[in-house]
Amino acid sequence: MKMIVAIVQDEDAGRLVSALMDKGFGVTKLATTGGFLRAGNSTLLSGVEDDKLDEALGVIEKVCKSREQITASTAPMGGGAAGGVYVPYPIRVTVGGATVFVLEVAQFLKV
Repeated sequence: MKMIVAIVQDEDAGRLVSALMDKGFGVTKLATTGGFLRAGNSTLLSGVEDDKLDEALGVIEKVCKSREQITASTAPMGGGAAGGVYVPYPIRVTVGGATVFVLEVAQFLKV
């Protein structure tokens, strides 16, 4: 048995949970935060049988597509960081996708 730990953007989490459950995979969703944008994301945990691993990973890959997004960044204008004015400017970043870890499960109990 394997444990899939998938970290996905909040925008993709609901669709991914639904897609995994539609295929018969149990999934637990944890609200987490992190990454470059310090935005909310979700960590999904799913225990799968070895022969179903590729199917589960395929669902994750299908639902969690990378895409570009415009966000505001700031840079100091005059005077440096100590006393300068920070002006926001748009930058293009890639978001979405999934960071996936597959772990070997030594024992599984359902009580």
